[in-house]
Amino acid sequence: MAAIDDLLTHALARPPDTLSRAVMVGLYWTAVYGERVGLATTLTNTTCCDATDVAGVGQLHQRPIHELIPLLYSTYPLEISIGMAALNSALPINEQDGVEFNARDLILERGRDKTVVTVGHFPFTDAIRKVAGKLWVLELNPAKGDQPASAAPKLIPQADVIGLTATTLMNGTFETLRTLFPPHALVVMMGPSTPLSKVLFDYGIDILAGALVDDPSTLFHYVGQGSSLHRVPGLRRFTMVK
Repeated sequence: MAAIDDLLTHALARPPDTLSRAVMVGLYWTAVYGERVGLATTLTNTTCCDATDVAGVGQLHQRPIHELIPLLYSTYPLEISIGMAALNSALPINEQDGVEFNARDLILERGRDKTVVTVGHFPFTDAIRKVAGKLWVLELNPAKGDQPASAAPKLIPQADVIGLTATTLMNGTFETLRTLFPPHALVVMMGPSTPLSKVLFDYGIDILAGALVDDPSTLFHYVGQGSSLHRVPGLRRFTMVK
């Protein structure tokens, strides 16, 4: 997991004295409040009856951020989510390195009449389908019209535009996928889980479209009440371009 290794090195290079102020694992999103709020998709593969508590549950908000970040290497989905959120809370961000821009518009513009591949569904998948010359949606559990994830080696090298989320970093598929990116393709990683770090530009990503949290209190209310985070006050789009 070379990309994850580099991201952790980048985040952990800072002084290890920042305590987490709050940790919340919501239905769809996990949030960790360190120097700022970091977000990650909530991964789960079990029901409450079969679940095992995260180690240290109940005291995670009292642990140093640098102890939560390595949970990314866990095999337990909820721990991975906490680790990614903690990582995103600790990565150094210079706001002059990015702009407030909706990557959706860029994908629709650059994907017009072109071949687009997305790893998973985006909220605007139907909009892409209307403008793209060809759209392939890769899914681990494909629905009607989707392509199985196993088709990635055949389809991704044909893409002009590739969209994926940071879930690929969390579930270990990113390292394989990045070897398939064709040199001519525009590769966009997007969603609130996206690590806003130039490190990922060395791994084939051209655009990082993530989010910054300006209102932590409101954000935690939304996460705790099962929000999809599509429209949340104080959650700001932030895009970095290679």
